Amino acid sequence: MDGLEEPLEENVPMFDAHAHLNRENFGQELEDVIERAKRVGIVAIVAVTESPREAESILLLSKEEPMVKPSIGLHPELASRWELEETLQLIRQHRDELVSIGEVGLDYWIAKEEEERELQKRALKSQVELAQELGLPLNVHSRSAGRQTISLLKEMGAKRVLLHAFDGKASVALSAVEAGYFFSIPPSVVRSPQKQKLVKALPMERILLESDAPALAPVAGERNEPANLLVACKEVARIKGMAWQEVAKITTENALKFFGVDL
Repeated sequence: MDGLEEPLEENVPMFDAHAHLNRENFGQELEDVIERAKRVGIVAIVAVTESPREAESILLLSKEEPMVKPSIGLHPELASRWELEETLQLIRQHRDELVSIGEVGLDYWIAKEEEERELQKRALKSQVELAQELGLPLNVHSRSAGRQTISLLKEMGAKRVLLHAFDGKASVALSAVEAGYFFSIPPSVVRSPQKQKLVKALPMERILLESDAPALAPVAGERNEPANLLVACKEVARIKGMAWQEVAKITTENALKFFGVDL
């Protein structure tokens, strides 16, 4: 795919707002994966975590590789485990190193029973409260629960919210736009009519790019990596009728503003 071609003659800075860079996903290839990202113009990658166990390795990686920006959170799939308090403590401890709290959210594709969903809500609410206390943005997962997630966030007064790889209807997304929320678009947009409709409906000032590596590759079933951000960028450009360089510029500016990052 385009994202893994030879270096471009014209590299435009791009910002990956959501990726999973733990070595369980990439092993000894991780350094090469990061180098390929640099070659296509990526200047920053927000490395989200799903559990306290992942946080230590991502914090270490961010010290070794400054383009990696750490984000600590408890994924909703783990909300029923005894890891919430440990996650909250880690966020407090490393607040000055973090660019966001995440990956957090609701996942009703996994949680079918009401008891499971209540546990997810409790974990999300605790992390939203901490984000508000510490002044950090939220990096949010909302699979099969877009409407419910947005409703909870709005009820709690959450202001700095990024909805990653949103799988809901464009009409639901627009209610989040009204609340000032942002959306990040992954490379799988090239094969997802739902995400193409989402991009068409969203204003450019609320769009970021993400890889969600190693998931959501341009080709179903393949391992994704941040270099494929260029694929997402070009598809957003096609849908919006813009030059991809302009999409890269706008989405990078949006990301720098959202995360409060200086490059």
